[in-house]
Amino acid sequence: MAEEAEKLRLDEVEVGDDGPEEGEIVGESDDTASYLGKEIKAKHPLENSWTFWFDNPMAKSRQAAWGSSLRDIYTFSTVEDFWGVYNNINHPSKLVAGADLHCFKHKIEPKWEDPVCANGGKWTMSFSKGKSDTSWLYTLLAMIGHQFDHGDEICGAVVSVRGKGEKIALWTKNAADETAQASIGKQWKEFLDYSDSIGFIFHDDAKRLDRGAKNRYTV
Repeated sequence: MAEEAEKLRLDEVEVGDDGPEEGEIVGESDDTASYLGKEIKAKHPLENSWTFWFDNPMAKSRQAAWGSSLRDIYTFSTVEDFWGVYNNINHPSKLVAGADLHCFKHKIEPKWEDPVCANGGKWTMSFSKGKSDTSWLYTLLAMIGHQFDHGDEICGAVVSVRGKGEKIALWTKNAADETAQASIGKQWKEFLDYSDSIGFIFHDDAKRLDRGAKNRYTV
């Protein structure tokens, strides 16, 4: 994603035809200084704004309602702001067991009850303990870079750190749209060069059946 960002080209500043005399000391004009300042500060907007959320395992309890320990961390809408926050938060391999780190489109909460997520589902990939960092980054870059053909279907992603390993889940809006979901699942595997099969579970099934929910689609 960083490589795809348009580079600032300060060499495109126009210089007048009448150049300085040999040996003349030349200072920056106010116009040129202003132009350079704007170029240096320019940021590259993303298609959507996104929010990082963290579910702190230390704040969880059996009595607490699910999601009560979920907190939003930071919302970003440019390439530069993404890297600013990504480089200053722990990556999955550095999170404690039980932690969940989410990145969802702004104003969509990473909960089944959110109106945008309610009729959706999720694709899930599994990783050995400490081995999901790169895949998590590539998932984020594909999402925020609008690399999916059905990018409007995507709500966000979550990496879940557990004692035996980690899982990354990609949440989508309309679970019943098999064509869109299959496309997203296949592209996600391609982006991450993930060779194992992955399954898609409807949120409705997960709510009713919990761990008994079965994959509706597989790619």
